Amino acid sequence: MKLLLEIKDEKASFIIEVLKNFKDVKVKPLSSHKADVFEGLKEAVREVALIKEGKLKGISAKDLLNEL
Repeated sequence: MKLLLEIKDEKASFIIEVLKNFKDVKVKPLSSHKADVFEGLKEAVREVALIKEGKLKGISAKDLLNEL
């Protein structure tokens, strides 16, 4: 199982050290670029869910291509 934790910077090194003490846990910090990409993907998934629920209006593929 993989987990993504969001930890305040001042506590991160302590938490990482604690997690490293568990033999079955691998700790691999994300680069800031990867974290930004992940946040963008999370937001996109949220928007798709809202569109499917009818709470947000989507745009057609044709309109999307015209914007490019």
